[in-house]
Amino acid sequence: MNTIVHRIFRANLIRKAVFLIVGVASYPGLALFNRLFISGTEHVKRLPKERVLFVSNHQTYFADVITFFQIFCAIKWGKTNRLGLPYYLLNPFTRVNYIAAVETMNENWLTRLFLLAGGITVKRTWRKEGKDIRKGLDPSDTRKIIRALEKNWVITFPQGTTRPFAPGRKGTALIIKEVRPIVVPVVISGFWRAFNKKGLKLKKLNTRLSVQFKAPLNIDYEAPVQQIMDQIMDAIEQSQMYFLKGKHHLAEDMN
Repeated sequence: MNTIVHRIFRANLIRKAVFLIVGVASYPGLALFNRLFISGTEHVKRLPKERVLFVSNHQTYFADVITFFQIFCAIKWGKTNRLGLPYYLLNPFTRVNYIAAVETMNENWLTRLFLLAGGITVKRTWRKEGKDIRKGLDPSDTRKIIRALEKNWVITFPQGTTRPFAPGRKGTALIIKEVRPIVVPVVISGFWRAFNKKGLKLKKLNTRLSVQFKAPLNIDYEAPVQQIMDQIMDAIEQSQMYFLKGKHHLAEDMN
């Protein structure tokens, strides 16, 4: 038992150290060189510490999720809809995981460092007996996500790509039906303009970045998978309805 406690304690120390390093490195790009607008953190403050799934649209590989981490840490220190000074990184909120493609996280030493911050790696195409079976989550990956949800918050990007208005992947709805978590939709904007695709280099300064946390969804867990998926895509503003308004949103973003 002492060995298990020691391992958990050591793993948490490592995660806190990674949060501190990544947080300090990313803070200027979010709050100093660009303009970050946060809304809806009142919905986050009331959440339990487990069985919460954040579903969001996706614009860069890493800047999106790093921003979520910064916001969650700020909320832990009592901040509302703002980051303020990043002293919150001295004792960060670490009960959060995020889902990422294994090929992305194994790319280099920096991505492997991010993995220590709570990454759950999944394979987009899984194999059995040496053959590609299908695209989607490997059953073992699904189990990893479910285990994480049972004790933490989990961030997922249902589209699995940074391409706007790409269809959502049904694996998200299947996990929701199984675990029945609280589902919090998040809508982000401006990150694709401020950062490169990986989200690690600044591309444009003084960009308006926006993160909106919406109220938890009222989900019928007995509903068909596609119905749940449609509800999620509407909530994160990536459905056909929002696609038809795309030019209008783009014009607003550029002002």
